[in-house]
Amino acid sequence: MAINDLPMLSALRTKMQWHQERQRVLAENISNSSTPNFRPRDLVEPQFDQKGGSVAGTATLAMARTSASHLGSSDAGPSFKHDGGKSGFLTRPAGNAVNLEDQMLKVSANQMDYAAATSLYSRSLGLIKTAIGKR
Repeated sequence: MAINDLPMLSALRTKMQWHQERQRVLAENISNSSTPNFRPRDLVEPQFDQKGGSVAGTATLAMARTSASHLGSSDAGPSFKHDGGKSGFLTRPAGNAVNLEDQMLKVSANQMDYAAATSLYSRSLGLIKTAIGKR
């Protein structure tokens, strides 16, 4: 079994990929804060079972191509479910529902959670290397 196949490391890797994708979605929300009729989006956090494996159905969002003139997606990374735009904030007269303060709080929390996951991942690898005598 390779080190990367360990359930805990796999779960941490999935969590880090989720945080990276969420950062992209939150950045889109902020950049579209003045776009008429724009609804903020967020990602549904992945769920893990007791062994650290991902619960079925959490990474199944496929890229939709709505026009023949749109370019296709080139990244083959995992994709995660969106929350469906359920923001709960009031909509401005132009139809935009982005609350910049809320989005910036989410960005900040996302960065801290990503830093925690990367720290856990690197420390776990260090412990494994120590255990097998490769340190």
